[in-house]
Amino acid sequence: MYQRTTPPMGKPIKGAVDYSAVLRRAAVGSAELASLLLEDLPYVWRDAYIDMTPRQTNVVRWQYGTFEYLFDDHASLETTEAVPQDPNVEARLIAALGRSRPRETARDDYRLKGWIGATEKMFGREWDKGHFIAHSIGGAVDGLEVNVFVQRRDLNRGWSEAGKRFREMEQYCVLDRGTVCFSRPLFVDETARPAFVEFGVLKDSGELWVECFDNSGDRSPQPED
Repeated sequence: MYQRTTPPMGKPIKGAVDYSAVLRRAAVGSAELASLLLEDLPYVWRDAYIDMTPRQTNVVRWQYGTFEYLFDDHASLETTEAVPQDPNVEARLIAALGRSRPRETARDDYRLKGWIGATEKMFGREWDKGHFIAHSIGGAVDGLEVNVFVQRRDLNRGWSEAGKRFREMEQYCVLDRGTVCFSRPLFVDETARPAFVEFGVLKDSGELWVECFDNSGDRSPQPED
């Protein structure tokens, strides 16, 4: 089974993935489905990212804790002069996938505060420094700055209806340790700030729950401090 919301405001998204097609290749049973997703999705996302991205890419992948990260290391291409320097083109995360495992260590917010600079000064009051994979389910910042992105504050803090759904999905992963889940940014330009963020959860029932969250500048009013 597959559950997904439609893209916000019906916007077409280049690089979108047909998860129902992925599931049709899966064996019956949630255990088999989990293994298939962990094995197949990185390749599906790589192809979707290349389709989404007109520039030359340098896709790398590594494991950190219980999550695997796919990353377009564009900076290395600039360093080796494979592509010209361009301040408007940024290295960026392609996707993160793994099993939830709440971290036993304290949040490494000291690293988050030092990332780029003061949040409101750099980006404005409507933005936060968010995590693709939350600390509560196994994400980190220290040594893994690729896990950080500029996120709408109402989404990150659960103020909007979409933000409440985002928090609900993360909480499912917290309460059900070992849940297969993923986060995937979708881009409409060459920067590392995603226009949309997909978050997916494989429920115990075998249902794949995927939502596509709007991370553009269009947002609902925020509550007062």
